[in-house]
Amino acid sequence: MKRSMFISAIALAVASANIHAQESAPYENWVGGFVQHYGADSEKPEPMGYLDDGSTFGAELGFRFDPQWAVRFELSRIFLDMQGPNRPGNGDDGTMLGADLMFFMEDDAAYLFSGLREQSIRESYRMLSYGIGKHWEATEKVRVITELAGYRDFGQGYNEYSVKLGLAYIFGDTNTTPVRKDTDNDGVYDAVDRCPSTPVGVQVDATGCNIDTDADGVLNTADQCPNTPAGTKVGVNGCAIKDADNDGVLDANDSCPNTAAGTVVNAKGCAVNLDKDADGVLDSKDKCLDTPMTDKVDSEGCSVLVEKEVSIALDVLFGNNSSEIENPESAKILEFVDFMKRYGNTNAVIEGHTSAVGRAAYNEALSQKRAESVRQMFIDKYGIEASRLTAVGYGETQLKDTSNTAEAHRINRRIEVKVSTKVKTTATR
Repeated sequence: MKRSMFISAIALAVASANIHAQESAPYENWVGGFVQHYGADSEKPEPMGYLDDGSTFGAELGFRFDPQWAVRFELSRIFLDMQGPNRPGNGDDGTMLGADLMFFMEDDAAYLFSGLREQSIRESYRMLSYGIGKHWEATEKVRVITELAGYRDFGQGYNEYSVKLGLAYIFGDTNTTPVRKDTDNDGVYDAVDRCPSTPVGVQVDATGCNIDTDADGVLNTADQCPNTPAGTKVGVNGCAIKDADNDGVLDANDSCPNTAAGTVVNAKGCAVNLDKDADGVLDSKDKCLDTPMTDKVDSEGCSVLVEKEVSIALDVLFGNNSSEIENPESAKILEFVDFMKRYGNTNAVIEGHTSAVGRAAYNEALSQKRAESVRQMFIDKYGIEASRLTAVGYGETQLKDTSNTAEAHRINRRIEVKVSTKVKTTATR
């Protein structure tokens, strides 16, 4: 009963395959023979468990009704060794009938399959089959079959395996163009494309590779330097044309091949005698090409520096009994800020002074507070480094006007900023 149901299932699968083959475009069908190494479950049959590995030979018939799908039927003869003290003889044999549904991967790289097996070795066993294999093309009509399969018994849970090697003959209409993929759309199918990621629009050869790999305008077939860096000037052989001093004149035509960088040259690559800043030093030797017209220069065209003494005094006014600055953006303050930024190595002492009105101790504290207020203004408002500024309060000890008048008091309420240093400045012509 079981065997008849199994044969009926196979017949139904054959009929289905034929229908699909008639309705769809024809693909490869095959008939083949094979041998297998068969690994039997060591516990089979229970309770004696005497079967061991063996071999099989058989035949198969396949119908491919779609680029990816096929059905296959097998009939094989099994010869198994025996092991253990309960073995009844030197071996056992039987038959196995099977049917599989097969899925072929892209470009027929391999196929996966699963199906049913009806095995008869003294007893009948119905098993699930599954595995992976590949058809290797030997000729237009012949394929080499390689396959690894596993089997799971439905009834008693036996697990077995086989390794197959066989030959298949292709029959039927095989002229149908197979499905071919061209991932990078360069006109060369992936199966033969050695460069499957070529950018869109790039011209390629028969192998799908760029015909000018380094994009220097020289085709690979004639390019003796196929990896020239982008932007390099090349000759007809695709190799770099050298310009050692980068003056725009190729070495082959350069009469002065060691011209300094930035030098204006003529057609022969030699320096043109120019003096752009009119300082008396030709541009080819001038290391300071933009010297001001008023500066005296040395033999290299750079300004000559001399040292001189510089001193600035600055008055800052405050209200009575106040450390708030009345004129934070006066011309004198801005002049001092410019000086400090121009001469970055100078330091300044900010001196605070008050009028003679009030107690001396109070005036000294007020003058210190005023000096510190000015120092902080220069730091916060004008960005002068704190380390360059020092604040000192003198109170009423250094009056500018000793008369006891309102005007004298106003003048005495002041800040004097003193800076004195030697700075370098340019000599004039």
